[in-house]
Amino acid sequence: MADLTHEDWLAAADRLTPETRPFLGRRHVESTSDETFPSVSPRDGRVLAQIPAGSAEDVDRAVRAARESFEDGRWRDLPPRERKRILLRWADAITAHTAELALLDTLEMGKPISESQRVDVAKTAETIAWYAETIDKTYDELAPTPGDALAWITREPLGVIGAVVPWNYALLIASWKLGPALATGNSVVLKPAEQTSLAALLLARLATEAGLPDGVLNVVPGRGEVVGQALGRHPGVDKIAFTGSAEVARLFQVYAGESNGKQVAVEAGGKSPQLILPDADLSAAASAVAWGIFYNAGQTCNAGSRVIVPAALKDELLAELAKITEETFRPGDPLDPATVLGPLVDDVQRDRVLGYLDAARAEGGTIVLGGRCEGLAMEPTIVDDVRPGTTIEREEVFGPVLAVLTYDGSPEEGVRLANDTDFGLVASVWTRDVTTAHRVAKRLRAGTVWINTFDASDVITPFGGFKATGAGRDKSLHALDAYTALKTTWLNLPET
Repeated sequence: MADLTHEDWLAAADRLTPETRPFLGRRHVESTSDETFPSVSPRDGRVLAQIPAGSAEDVDRAVRAARESFEDGRWRDLPPRERKRILLRWADAITAHTAELALLDTLEMGKPISESQRVDVAKTAETIAWYAETIDKTYDELAPTPGDALAWITREPLGVIGAVVPWNYALLIASWKLGPALATGNSVVLKPAEQTSLAALLLARLATEAGLPDGVLNVVPGRGEVVGQALGRHPGVDKIAFTGSAEVARLFQVYAGESNGKQVAVEAGGKSPQLILPDADLSAAASAVAWGIFYNAGQTCNAGSRVIVPAALKDELLAELAKITEETFRPGDPLDPATVLGPLVDDVQRDRVLGYLDAARAEGGTIVLGGRCEGLAMEPTIVDDVRPGTTIEREEVFGPVLAVLTYDGSPEEGVRLANDTDFGLVASVWTRDVTTAHRVAKRLRAGTVWINTFDASDVITPFGGFKATGAGRDKSLHALDAYTALKTTWLNLPET
């Protein structure tokens, strides 16, 4: 699988006949909607399939299947070791189908095939396996009651989880929801992004083939304003776990408030700073800055889209960034294993990115690298002379566009600029002084702060942010708490 050539992937793409129907219960079924929309590959504009637009009735059927599977205990009441075995078999099945899943991921989203394999699919399997292993290793609690009573505190599954995931890491972010939700005994209705429905449908089939009981995992593709809204408003859903834009995140909070008051956990992006202090290793920082914004064509919620550099070091940093970018980040065919930079996901995203560049120019910014787009292949772009408060500095572009801000070199001013954002997902600080590193990291308002690195991550640590980024955390053992409710059982022990 890892040795497939460009020609091998092209041939596999030509043979592709993907499943598009919703996955309900244990099988694919026809949508109740007669409408469809095309799944268009950003690679070449090819229509991969026609996706059902979905309906509220599709969502209702999925929620009813999930509710039935939860209430009769076919999953939550299985012995922990059996649930663990099933999820481990699922993780193995994901690994065994790496090529098929990666091909769907790349064709739908444009991610380079090597990254689809190495990151999205491999880490999806890893996440499911990691949460599987937690199932028979977590314990409940006993309260320190008086001697005439016994009270125990258990964590019980919430019920039916609505998981709504984005297109940029369609499989991986789905696994961040599915892993802990299923490990704790919930049933799930997954709504994939319109741009990336096909791999999610295959993922559900593999789960059922691995032994996940009927109805425990359901997938309903479709348009957000129909399927997403119906899921958010459904009274049979106990929680929405959402990753995506801040605008849509707020809609789900409204849907919850106007329906049954269900829990809503959101991760809604960022405008993340890389703060370079005067004593930083500039070469290492430049490499991390380039990878932090140009990886995945900048379509990453935690992209380091703002670099904050002392004015005296700016020219040196820009020269280093230009060199690294020219050597590494050339747009190419995402089905070529040698490609590092794939296209933007669709025309909407391209127009969004180009619109931000127009705004940057109008507000005094200078494009010193890139700025052009051929089809959906966007050049890595650096905007200099960015002033605080301008559009390119405040809003999430979600493309390979770096905003460069300068400051006087003092940690206090650097921290002020770094924190001057509506978001708070991640941040980094670059300095050789360990004391300064600790002090600055403590003051940065972000869910993850890296010191002398960027985007170092693993399933073992939580991921989420502050402020407009939203409330809730994916990954780590803490995510198990997000899909459970505490229950106290009190027993009096009368004297005999």
